Amino acid sequence: MTATSTRHAITILGAGHIGFAMALLLQQAGDYDLLVADRDPACLAEVAALGVATRLIADDTSLQASINGRFAVLNALPFHRAVPVATLCAAAGVHYFDLTEDVVSTQAIRTLAANAGSVLMPQCGLAPGFIGIVGHDLARRFDTLHTLRMRVGALPRYPQGALRYNLTWSTEGLINEYCNPCEAIVDGARTTVPALEGLETFALDGVEYEAFNTSGGLGTLTETLAGKARQVDYQSIRYPGHNAILKLLLNDLRLRDRRDLLKDILESAIPTTDQDVIVIFATAAGVRGGRLVQESYSARIVGTELAGHRLSAIQLTTAAGICTALDLVAQGRLPLQGFVGQEAVRLGDFLANRFGVAYAGEGAQALEKIT
Repeated sequence: MTATSTRHAITILGAGHIGFAMALLLQQAGDYDLLVADRDPACLAEVAALGVATRLIADDTSLQASINGRFAVLNALPFHRAVPVATLCAAAGVHYFDLTEDVVSTQAIRTLAANAGSVLMPQCGLAPGFIGIVGHDLARRFDTLHTLRMRVGALPRYPQGALRYNLTWSTEGLINEYCNPCEAIVDGARTTVPALEGLETFALDGVEYEAFNTSGGLGTLTETLAGKARQVDYQSIRYPGHNAILKLLLNDLRLRDRRDLLKDILESAIPTTDQDVIVIFATAAGVRGGRLVQESYSARIVGTELAGHRLSAIQLTTAAGICTALDLVAQGRLPLQGFVGQEAVRLGDFLANRFGVAYAGEGAQALEKIT
């Protein structure tokens, strides 16, 4: 079943690892006309080898030309490009989707959306993104919600070194998560808590993990659940020992004040890998039918091969998230203008989508159904 009866014109901005995965998924679906735009000719060449149209972005004029007249723009550029691109899309009446974890950017896009005639839907990846859909689904199951705790990790399957970590996505985004204040609901009130704090340890399927506060993962859930829950928080999952080293780097060595230097250090010292795993664990507790009950959601997702191309777990889940959001808007199953938060997406609709099936855990091979 195709997403729409007409072929919508889609622009993907950014031809890096995530942009490539988005292009691959949508191209395999076969019912979107794609254009991928970037300033890097080498990245564009890899996308062009898929048989997808590309455009080199040299200036604001070529960027505008890549947006005008399109049905939607999927923005896979760094977080600091979110608001400028969303502004252009709103002015052109083009639907806008992105992956940003940056809270300030999302707030600015929400303000921009108040007068927009098209959809502005940021935070469509894994976290923020899918985890917000899971969290809202759990919250809706209770008459009175007490606590909602969401945990997500993008981890190496074969960890090495003291950090036991590999770079699997945007280093800038990772540093943002480790340095910026974290939104939460504490004792029923919206607030912020420090990144790297709230350290906890747990075991899932026999593997030991730690988790701690990081920024941006909740999306707009704190606003949605304000006054409806006692405690709502989000933490990133890592292997034990990671948090202590981060505190040394960011606090003792004060690298949180020198983010460009920190980015250089991480990218020169920590290898990338496509042998990764996504771990998702969310738990809610509250009252239903007069009884105190708890419900949980967990998933473990690895990468897959699609049309002869290997997609890492973070590529797969991030691209699947934003492609599902696009599909649901194209199908008319989400609002067609203004700001759309992840809570507007029902978990069942997401998991039933031809791209959303990637979140079926180890059964990510179900992506074969997109054709």
